[in-house]
Amino acid sequence: MPVIAIIGAHWGDEGKGKIVDLLAEQADMVMRFSGGDNAGHTVVNQQGEFALHLVPSGIFSPKATSVIGNGVVVNPRVLLDELGALKQRGVDVSRFFISDRAHLVMPYHILLDGLEEDARGGKAIGTTRKGIGPAFADKASRLGLRTSDLLDKDVFRERLHAVLTGKNTLLTKVYNADPLSEDEIFSEYCRYGEILAPHICDTSALLEKAVDDGKKIMLEGAQGALLDPDFGTYPYATSSSPLAGGGCLGVGLGPTRIDDVLGIFKAYCTRVGGGPMPTELQDEIGGCIRELAHEYGTTTGRPRRCGWFDAVASRFSTRVNSYTQAIVTRLDVLDTMPALKICTAYELNGEKIDYFPASAVTLEKCQPIYEELPGWQTPISDIRDFAQLPLQARQYLSRLEELIACPISVISVGMRREQTIFKSPVW
Repeated sequence: MPVIAIIGAHWGDEGKGKIVDLLAEQADMVMRFSGGDNAGHTVVNQQGEFALHLVPSGIFSPKATSVIGNGVVVNPRVLLDELGALKQRGVDVSRFFISDRAHLVMPYHILLDGLEEDARGGKAIGTTRKGIGPAFADKASRLGLRTSDLLDKDVFRERLHAVLTGKNTLLTKVYNADPLSEDEIFSEYCRYGEILAPHICDTSALLEKAVDDGKKIMLEGAQGALLDPDFGTYPYATSSSPLAGGGCLGVGLGPTRIDDVLGIFKAYCTRVGGGPMPTELQDEIGGCIRELAHEYGTTTGRPRRCGWFDAVASRFSTRVNSYTQAIVTRLDVLDTMPALKICTAYELNGEKIDYFPASAVTLEKCQPIYEELPGWQTPISDIRDFAQLPLQARQYLSRLEELIACPISVISVGMRREQTIFKSPVW
């Protein structure tokens, strides 16, 4: 039975939450592998509409085990609030687990995130100020505290004291901020540890058994490939890898165990925060797309920047992830458009290029070269059969398929589970 990875193909917000929720009906395990509560997945199903930030979108499946992998940084307060809200609405969270190797987001991470972003002034990256970047920085610097530390108060106190001494020096001497209380943080996080202890375990061992038993497993990514710290629009990037390769590292799975990599492409492009976006539409059409699709961040509420589909960036995303299937979401948002544009190349300093530059400064200079296709100008949200889509919609999808060099297996025509067209089976 397959292990599939669900990857955001653009800058995040591609509709991964809906797709994971839909496919999780057949899954035995859903594992979130990267990011933190800076991510946001909106899920609409028979139980209502939910905004998830840490809990995997498979939590609504009546049979799937939902897991936060070691590649995620966890703010315990946010997690407990989210679990509490789910339980209040009748969602079963008894099959939810957290890796004992997952790092913790601490109060000083959140404080430093905001102070560092303010210090950048006009060159701010546009972080969510939730402490995610500083938490991953501490992980790389071997200063991080992990969920396993919460299970031993003496160890936790010793490690907290060593780290907080340096953090308070940074806060007071560099940023002229007040120091944080070690006792208050210790007491607060000990309470979190007591509540979360039944959920903390070696989740890579759970995963290994599930794979060996032939279970259906989904690896759920956060953000999108174009925010990867290596291959994205650095420094306007996230702090952990949202790529398929990051999925292996983020759950403790060898790369040969992944059977399929599903790239989630929105039918147009969006981006939140700073950084280059060649096809951004700062006009009436961009605003129309934003309002029709309600393109505002699940986590921050910030308006998303909207633009035409960027096939150059999408081909690059396919290359670094080796997608075996593509899923196109929000196709219905384009229903009213008389004409649609697809960026097939860039113009850079008067020359045509067909590659995605490494430098964000260079990408900022790139102008999109468009190909125009006719729109279908008719509602498609009630269509469930690919053959019944308007000819122009099928032509648009066929062209995307050619340009991204990956077959499209699923098309989403609305936010609800049932508003989905399966061109070919996923599992």
